[in-house]
Amino acid sequence: MQLRYRYRVYPTPEQQVSLAQAFGCARVVFNDGLRVRQQARENGEPYVSDGELSKRVITQAKCNPERAWLTQVSSVVLQQALADLNVAYRNFFASITGKRKGRAVAPPRFRSRKDNRQAIRFTRNSCFAVLDNGRLRLPKIGHVRVRWSRRLPSAPSSVTIIKDAAGRYFASFVVATTKDESLPPAKSEVGIDLGLTHFAVLSDGTKVVAPKFLRRAARKLKRLQQDLSRKQRGSANRRKAVVRVARAHARVSDTRGDWQHKLSTAIIRDNQAVYVEDLCVTGLGRTRLAKSVHDAGWASFTAMLEYKAARYGRTFARVDRFFPSTRMCSRCGRMNDKLSLSVRSWTCPCGAIHDRDLNAAMNVLAAGRADNKNDRGARVRPPAMVAPRGEAVIHPDAACSRCSVEGISAD
Repeated sequence: MQLRYRYRVYPTPEQQVSLAQAFGCARVVFNDGLRVRQQARENGEPYVSDGELSKRVITQAKCNPERAWLTQVSSVVLQQALADLNVAYRNFFASITGKRKGRAVAPPRFRSRKDNRQAIRFTRNSCFAVLDNGRLRLPKIGHVRVRWSRRLPSAPSSVTIIKDAAGRYFASFVVATTKDESLPPAKSEVGIDLGLTHFAVLSDGTKVVAPKFLRRAARKLKRLQQDLSRKQRGSANRRKAVVRVARAHARVSDTRGDWQHKLSTAIIRDNQAVYVEDLCVTGLGRTRLAKSVHDAGWASFTAMLEYKAARYGRTFARVDRFFPSTRMCSRCGRMNDKLSLSVRSWTCPCGAIHDRDLNAAMNVLAAGRADNKNDRGARVRPPAMVAPRGEAVIHPDAACSRCSVEGISAD
């Protein structure tokens, strides 16, 4: 398994200048490669291969007086910039041909020096090394001080130096480990319903209140944004104000990430299987609840659950986003009418009184188990119920047994 370990690094002022130069050279090579391929397409020429592209924008460009400064940085940094461009093109081609599942991937775009995030990557060919004194040796940059919060499990295969919008530098190592980190088997399984009032409601009755880190920092962010708006564009004071705003947002993001890491680790440690609903965060981000949805950070939380389950030998699965977990009775399986967000509890004709979120979590747990049989081979998902005629949107005279069963609408 390949893992990524990230640490804070503190380059000296001279090293910051060298890193800025490396960021700029990698960006120029990426943009030159993208421009060559775009021009070839416009002129009706064949697709420029990876080897030919490297020859044009790196090898031959270094002999050009306009690009002679490319020799001042490590060649591995330039090659990795082209590798990122090639991967972007492959993902784009795979998306438009249908080989890549999920959302459509846009073609590569030009990188800007004003991008909030700058990054370069060193591989083993560049001979980077972690020294005995704890410093990180980077070619043509020097020995960079690293704040080691934990030990690397093995020798890293690559390191990425990142500068974020707040002006902080990080070293992200990729390591391969064969160590078995599986946790002892647990007896419990859990389904999770994600929400806004309660960040997560577990099928065992546990409710985790949403911390709302962005809402709590709204007053400070508002003041910093107002201070930024008063600064003259292009001035040094405006650049300083931009950094202050970025640092405030970084603090919110770091606090949210730390909280989600602790919660996801506790859930994975205590449960053998975890099931969550596959929410369409992108679609919810276009509604009037967009700010609260982005503040919750559901996507990053479920991603943590997924990779930690794979790392520690747990089971993780996503339930179809169109599964009507909210309005299905977890006791009898009857489908209730569509519920508005203001309805927090409802009563089923079978006599069961359901908390909206807890009932959804129990249905998510049952749906997640559906693909797995119990010891006797019996199904564990609640039985499918016939949808009401009005909900199925079928003309009464054209109703048939097949339509009445398949006409269940999404929640």
